[in-house]
Amino acid sequence: MKALILSGGKGTRLRPLTYTGAKQLVPVANKPILWYGIEAIVAAGITEIGIIISPETGEEIKTQTGNGERFGAKITYILQDSPDGLAHAVKIAQPFLGDSPFLMYLGDNLIQSDLNSFLEEFRSKKLDSLILLCAVPNPSAFGVAKVDEGGRVLQLVEKPKVPPSNLALVGIYFFDRAIHEAISNIQPSARGELEITDAIQYLIDREKQVTARQLEGWWLDTGKKDDLLEANRIILDTRLELSVEGEVDEKSQIIGRVKIGAGSRIVNCSIRGPVVIGRECHLENCFIGPYSSIADRATLIDVDLEHSVILQAARITGIEQRIVDSAIGQRAQLKAASQRPKALRFLIGDDSQIELC
Repeated sequence: MKALILSGGKGTRLRPLTYTGAKQLVPVANKPILWYGIEAIVAAGITEIGIIISPETGEEIKTQTGNGERFGAKITYILQDSPDGLAHAVKIAQPFLGDSPFLMYLGDNLIQSDLNSFLEEFRSKKLDSLILLCAVPNPSAFGVAKVDEGGRVLQLVEKPKVPPSNLALVGIYFFDRAIHEAISNIQPSARGELEITDAIQYLIDREKQVTARQLEGWWLDTGKKDDLLEANRIILDTRLELSVEGEVDEKSQIIGRVKIGAGSRIVNCSIRGPVVIGRECHLENCFIGPYSSIADRATLIDVDLEHSVILQAARITGIEQRIVDSAIGQRAQLKAASQRPKALRFLIGDDSQIELC
């Protein structure tokens, strides 16, 4: 069994954060989104992993993620020159996949469930495909499935105007080798892409064994700022453990589950968890409220912050109003000018410098 993670794409919905980096490397609780998927796959016992990368962000992903040794896996990188669809990604990965059954995982997904039970069902029933679904309020924005009472998939439609159900394709699929023949027999869609939904529908039309299972627990597609903040909130709520490796002075107050990385210095601050603070950060005269993640080498002085994600080496100083529901990019600089607005809400890209007037 192998795995194929799709980590290309331009991340347009997360701009400006993704103008200068891969969306799959944007951190949730100070860990790249992509890494959660890798860890889930390895936890299911799959250690041969191919990662689809794009020319724009592939080198960054390779540099940060490495050869897989840190995860207990072996990672092979596969370049997709242009974003021609999920089925196209499988097609160019066929030399890596061979005749092996495989798990396909979209790299910007986060799910609460582990993968073991789905993998066991796929193997034990010798299915041609097992797809994961989740009920959503806006199915027209997703690939949608129609299934019978036994879970057999009857129809798949990509972003339908009139959805046959409210069950969206999560972006996690199990395939046997029959999917390669299906992909070789489909044509590009109206948007010019080889759609994985068309390939699965090809299997359905030929009465192959295609089954769906509905997720229990949460599913997060982290493609937008609010989705990213929600993912950050849930991960901090469910997985963060208390750990203080940095220096905290006697004037500071740490309440609840707070993780502070080595080399960080906390001076006269009040921090209410769940909060994660990376390595070599400097925080002084700050209030850091729940559901905040502050990445390595960030500096915050005279700042009130809550429910926000601060990326590496960002610097925020002298902001009197509380910053909430915000994502601040790598190396961004945010400081107060002589006049200030009454409320602040930001989505700030990498390398930005901002003065508030």
